[in-house]
Amino acid sequence: MNEDIANYINEVRRDFSGKPLNESSVDKEPLNQFSLWFEEAVNSQILDPYAMSLTTVNSEGQPSTRIVYMRDINDDGFIFYTNYNSSKGKDLASNNKVALNFFWGELERQIRIEGVVEKVEKQVSDNYFPKRPRESQIGAWASSQSETLEDRLALERDVKFYTDKFEGINIPRPDHWGGYIVKPKKIEFWQGRSSRLHDRIIYSKDGSDWCKSRLSP
Repeated sequence: MNEDIANYINEVRRDFSGKPLNESSVDKEPLNQFSLWFEEAVNSQILDPYAMSLTTVNSEGQPSTRIVYMRDINDDGFIFYTNYNSSKGKDLASNNKVALNFFWGELERQIRIEGVVEKVEKQVSDNYFPKRPRESQIGAWASSQSETLEDRLALERDVKFYTDKFEGINIPRPDHWGGYIVKPKKIEFWQGRSSRLHDRIIYSKDGSDWCKSRLSP
């Protein structure tokens, strides 16, 4: 490792001074609490507050993490969309356990989520697909996501092919593209505090109910 980088990592530190997070101040339902924090993140004009890390595990036990966008939330969980044939789609087909993380550094907050994933109903994906920019709809057809690509020109040729094919008509949703919902089993709300004595409130699913407790920082 470059010595300057190593020095920066080990010497440059900052303290956290976020407002307290108490058991009595949070909602009894974690998805309601998420909505409250998400609204504060939006109102704070954080860039892409709906960006979340998604960790999947493949059939060989190898975890993989990438950033995806949460596109909806309901009483059951968090919804995102992707190519079902992508690396993440293949992971999810073999192992439905996942982890999410929202990190809002400007607010000194993160939300860690563990749960299981399943595909949303086809109608949900059908309803969402036309709301995407037309270029993104074309991209869903043109990109064999995660597959080896000969070069950029090959991708551009495929984009042109589907652009021409669907010219002047509504673009249908490809069968290989759609939504997943992450149904949480655990949700942890982390608030940065001074001296690294952070507040951590975790909700754990117990049947249909949620149990709430505090974790040591």
